[in-house]
Amino acid sequence: MLRLGLTGGIGSGKSTVANLLRSHGASLIDADAISRSTTGAGGSAIALITLTFGKEFLTNDGALDRDRMRHATFADPQIRERLESIIHPLVGKESTRQEAVAVAAGVRSIVFDIPLLVESRRWRKRVDAVLVVDCVRTVQIERVMARSGLDKAAVERIIDSQASRGERLRAADMVLFNSGTLMSTLMVEVDQLVQRFGL
Repeated sequence: MLRLGLTGGIGSGKSTVANLLRSHGASLIDADAISRSTTGAGGSAIALITLTFGKEFLTNDGALDRDRMRHATFADPQIRERLESIIHPLVGKESTRQEAVAVAAGVRSIVFDIPLLVESRRWRKRVDAVLVVDCVRTVQIERVMARSGLDKAAVERIIDSQASRGERLRAADMVLFNSGTLMSTLMVEVDQLVQRFGL
């Protein structure tokens, strides 16, 4: 079995590549989706988030107020560290559970979709290879602005809070360049890539 770590900056097209890999038979473990579930209403992180940051960081339905927390973490890096210390262990636990299910099912490849793979470092020990979806900054900004409604300054702050493009490329065993790439071309490139995985 191949355990593949998939990462890329916001707006790189990483999620698209993840779904293409899944269509080829890989089992997908999405760390961002797990993280969102822990911070949703009734999520496993909510009680500790409330205790640590206060109810003012929750929405009316009891989920994490992501916009408010985003502004707070940009203003104070220690807040981000405290939030990550709550969420990351929960994501690790759930991803381990999902991995065990995939192994028991006999899948040939597990793709760990990890936005902060390079930043966290601990993920590198869990995967056999790292695939980076690469993209130039201007395209990242355009894509995120178009899909999220955030302004350019907000998107740039998010990009700057992540590992740099160079850091991701240095961590890569394989790279898919996805700036202005047509979907049909990206599908062909993924088709070629998965042949190496036996999918």
